[in-house]
Amino acid sequence: MDFSPQQIEKQLDYILPRVQRPGRYTGGELNQVVKDWDQTQTKVALAFPDIYDIGMSNYGLAIFYDNINQQPNMLAERAFVPWSDMEAEMRQEGLPLYSLESKRPIREFNILGISIPYETLYTNTLNLLDLSGIPLFSAERGPDHPLVIGGGHAMMNPEPMHAFLDAVVVGEGEEVLMEIIAAYQAWQESGEPRRKLLERLAKLWGVYVPLLYQDYYDENGLFSYIEALHEDATLPVIKRIVGKLPPPTTNLIVPYIDTVHNRIPIEIMRGCTRGCRFCQAGMITRPVRERQVDEIIQAISDAMDKTGFEEVGLLSLSSSDYSQVLELVTEVGERFSERALSISLPSLRIESFSVELMDALKDTRRSGFTLAPEAATERMRQIINKPVSTEQLLETAREIYSRGWTNIKLYFMIGHPEETLEDVLAIAELCKMVLKEGTQVIGRKAKVTAGVSTFVPKPHTPFQWSPTDTVEQIRAKQDLLRRELRGPGLKLNWNNPDETMLEAVLSRGDRRVAEAVYQAWRSGAKFDAWHEHFNWDRWLQAFSAVGLDPDDYSHRERMIDEPFPWEHISSTVRRKFLTEDYLMSKRGETRIDCRKRCFACGILPTFTDMRREIPGKAWMCPELKPKPGKKADIEVIPVDKVGSGD
Repeated sequence: MDFSPQQIEKQLDYILPRVQRPGRYTGGELNQVVKDWDQTQTKVALAFPDIYDIGMSNYGLAIFYDNINQQPNMLAERAFVPWSDMEAEMRQEGLPLYSLESKRPIREFNILGISIPYETLYTNTLNLLDLSGIPLFSAERGPDHPLVIGGGHAMMNPEPMHAFLDAVVVGEGEEVLMEIIAAYQAWQESGEPRRKLLERLAKLWGVYVPLLYQDYYDENGLFSYIEALHEDATLPVIKRIVGKLPPPTTNLIVPYIDTVHNRIPIEIMRGCTRGCRFCQAGMITRPVRERQVDEIIQAISDAMDKTGFEEVGLLSLSSSDYSQVLELVTEVGERFSERALSISLPSLRIESFSVELMDALKDTRRSGFTLAPEAATERMRQIINKPVSTEQLLETAREIYSRGWTNIKLYFMIGHPEETLEDVLAIAELCKMVLKEGTQVIGRKAKVTAGVSTFVPKPHTPFQWSPTDTVEQIRAKQDLLRRELRGPGLKLNWNNPDETMLEAVLSRGDRRVAEAVYQAWRSGAKFDAWHEHFNWDRWLQAFSAVGLDPDDYSHRERMIDEPFPWEHISSTVRRKFLTEDYLMSKRGETRIDCRKRCFACGILPTFTDMRREIPGKAWMCPELKPKPGKKADIEVIPVDKVGSGD
């Protein structure tokens, strides 16, 4: 049954009083944009495959929403996955997934853009398509169905979702999304079949069209290679990069209900130069680009006026690595002192966190700091390339506690193949040492929270060759920490080892895993990122049904020359660099911050020494330019040919 916006609103009047948090489903918030549907050429639905509370805090969604709605001939509206109670009501009434702004069914939009930042959203993505009445498989869609595009960090290995997405944005979407819409409009006017639209998209830098590629496996069932089936399908598909960060988005929608982050998000820096070997985000968001302080200050002022928020999150992978962070925080404190603005600086570096920065933050409303040593022994820190000494951490803790903050949260990681039980026990010992520093300064008010996650070897990182720890070993290590981290002032958070196994399989999967994703969804898998919904047995049954062993993806150490299912997706960090770094980790050798020295990773860390372009506006190593239908020679310019090499 087709529903008009008026019919959907009438059904909502009946349904919403019976569900939790109906404010998730109404729209109508401050700063939402509603355009004339009939007078707008191209309609884009921007979807996040989780509930409103989570999706409204996705910064990328806010950027794309604002960018598209600034264009006169296109509109963007939002959609999120309903919680279980709302989904049951919608399915019972036959109500399709709709946009919050106009209450139009999602299937009536021209383009559906889905942000997929992590792998446990895969089944929710299928559920979103099904609720929208859109065929799940790309091959089954016709000219009247929306063009379904995926993007986000999880799409750096899109193969487990290849069958469900018409196209994938690899890398940064601000510029390429507009190019995709332009290609769609040209296709609309041409009257060509849908296949021609996909071929148009394949010509765009940073766009991967799975239907134009074929996968192959060897006699042992191991992935062998990907072949391009069309002359416009490039190998590799190279990550799209925005050369200069566009002005920050300030016209932010203000939710009616509490969301994960009710604050102004301002990205102050993109990319990272630290080279932590486990960190996919640090590898795939290179190179570093910073915004100027005055641009950030103006954006905060504009956003406060438009939203009324009293907290700003200064976003980056490491805010304290922003070269002007002290000047920025000081300026924010002076400029907005009368407005009681609170500053959030996520994931501060231990080694770059200064006393001056703490003093500049002292008047903001926060009770503690989050630091990420990741490992508790210097041996393990050398392996993961995070060479921070224990004394540095304790000194930083003393400075934090001495300035009146009461809680320090420490992030650790267990499960690396080089880890021993002594390394795990050291986590508890280090937490107790930090707490002791606090009690000596502020007494029993001092608290330490240890957040302990489990290592997952991610694509495009030096550890992509490594195996995942076994469930039995992970549980033994968690039990050890639970026994040791007890007592006043200490708290331990950990994750479910089965959830780690699913993440490991999906992040390292090939195209065959797509069938398991489909089977898991058919059997009821959804909200896999939520503990109360996650069911590992259901996933094991799905893998068994399609003849796949998840251990082959999660626990098998890769040979150094083995091809990866994501090899055709280039993060611009070349395989040779990652291989060298992996072997260095085996020897316990570290690299310094690449702002201090260029290690020829494949993309220049600055934009001054080499100014070559591949169709767009980002400075790249010229060898990365793709050749249609051919494998690019991903070799970097020798360091001595790149200016000073610094």
